[in-house]
Amino acid sequence: MSDQDGSTSTSGPLTGLKVVDMTTSYAGPTASMYLADLGADVIKVERPGTGDDARSWGPPFVQSASAWFASANRNKRSVAINLRVPEGLAALRTLISTADVFMENLNPGKLEALDIGHERLRADFPRLIYCAMSGFGLDGPDNTLPGYDLAAQARSGLMSVTGAKGGAPQRVSTALSDVVTGMCAALAISAAAVRQRTEGVGDLIDVSLLDSDLALMAPRIAAYLAGDAEPAPSGGTDSVLAVYQSFRTADRDLVIAIGNDAMWRRFCVAIELPELAERAELAENAGRRAHRTELTELVGARMAERTAAEWQQILGDAGIPCSLVQRLSEVVADPQVIARGSLLPVPGAGEELYSVRSPFRFASVPDLRNTRFPELGGHTAEVLAEHGYTPAEIAHLQGRGAIEEATTEAPGAR
Repeated sequence: MSDQDGSTSTSGPLTGLKVVDMTTSYAGPTASMYLADLGADVIKVERPGTGDDARSWGPPFVQSASAWFASANRNKRSVAINLRVPEGLAALRTLISTADVFMENLNPGKLEALDIGHERLRADFPRLIYCAMSGFGLDGPDNTLPGYDLAAQARSGLMSVTGAKGGAPQRVSTALSDVVTGMCAALAISAAAVRQRTEGVGDLIDVSLLDSDLALMAPRIAAYLAGDAEPAPSGGTDSVLAVYQSFRTADRDLVIAIGNDAMWRRFCVAIELPELAERAELAENAGRRAHRTELTELVGARMAERTAAEWQQILGDAGIPCSLVQRLSEVVADPQVIARGSLLPVPGAGEELYSVRSPFRFASVPDLRNTRFPELGGHTAEVLAEHGYTPAEIAHLQGRGAIEEATTEAPGAR
């Protein structure tokens, strides 16, 4: 994979949408990155000195930049504002006054103390889309609790069904809650932007990590409330479908997904166990589920007789969904991943930093937008000038400690 210059094209369905993003860590920045990918002008408001918490998440660091931070902050501009200084707070309100969207993930009490809570800002700017991102939502007894991915996975029940069969509950080992919450927020903001453009009105969007993880758990919750037994870690088997899990072949793990009865019959023939397809009690999924233990043993023994590559060929020819359980070293070299252009080299970072392309493609946007993540305060003067501040006023704000500008330009920065 070779490096490339970042495209500065802002074409996209959200071109013209101005977003002031005061979120930190991962969920909020993921949401605003997706909006930026779609053409929005995202102004990332950060604390002077330290900036977004994720800037310090590491190692790994490349050229002092956090790989985690780089993965969620392309296509943005950074403004460093000190909200403890009155002039800094006034500058933030100036940015918000012309914005279409304001995003935050701060404690409600802190927002109220700064007089930038949703009630005040929506009263002052009726067409503003205000997106509040939190761990547990804007209301309820725990609305002020800090939220993190681990806590949300645990509280939503997601961890209770994840892990080895008979083992302890496990966290899904990626920032699942954050990424999904970011997707949910981007979806909601995009929907609100449609009404804003047609009716000229704003909205309050309430997105939380817990609600996102509950959405991920929707089929398990529905099944439990419908009378199914309370689930527990099951080692990757599905709660409904059988056979739908990983098996150890002669050399490595392979997942097999039997999604319907016709597929089951083809599967039995393909693995040379046609007698299973002839058993009436296994003809439908409910029966296969009831006999899951027996089937797992029989299929597992057969899978162990050949390599994963051999089974992929056999099952592929039979139209049976299957896949290697790939390591990341294989994922980043996967021909399909490469063909789809899913890995985006960060401009100016050689082949050391990458982000992952947003999980959508638009035929109307053939030129991908991929500018380097911003340096802390790298666009402070530029953005303030766009909002009417003169060079003298910007210098005064800097002298007062209300703002901060980046002192050096990062490699490949625009």
